[in-house]
Amino acid sequence: MGRPLKPESEWIERARQGDTDAYAQLVRQHEQVAFRTAYVILRSPVEAEEATQDAFLKAYRALHRFEPGAEFRPWVLRIVANEARNRRRAIWRRLRLRERAAAEIPSGGAAPSPEVELVAQEERTRLLAAIERLSDDERVAVISRYFIGLTDEETAAVLGVPRGTVKMRVWRGVEHLRQQLEGQHG
Repeated sequence: MGRPLKPESEWIERARQGDTDAYAQLVRQHEQVAFRTAYVILRSPVEAEEATQDAFLKAYRALHRFEPGAEFRPWVLRIVANEARNRRRAIWRRLRLRERAAAEIPSGGAAPSPEVELVAQEERTRLLAAIERLSDDERVAVISRYFIGLTDEETAAVLGVPRGTVKMRVWRGVEHLRQQLEGQHG
């Protein structure tokens, strides 16, 4: 029921002609991955939501520049990523010292035993701390691939870099994570 009845290309063409309902359909199809992309960059649900909304508005205004036949998802995710990076730079300038606060991680599912929960929380905290220590390029690439589930091609489009650069950033990021986490146990 959540799938559109028309191919995405038809929704895009209708949206390019000013059909806001068609564009709303495109937004619904891509809003979750767009939010996750913005969240990876901003690490704030409120900021990610605002960045996503602003990016979809910018994308709507830029539909005339969208190449017919191109894939919509990488195109719109690149706009989302750019908007999120711009917001992050502005936030970074204002809140450099406050950003070191502990990261929020939503919990869910059935309640595990207190021991299992404690170990899982410690592992999550160590992993997030290790991810936080990666360079921005490596962190965004690793999270885009493994936490959001974007392909190499989609990640490359979002970041505006060649696919090979994404593969290298992901590989280096995973290696740095492995070294950090192994170093904590050794």
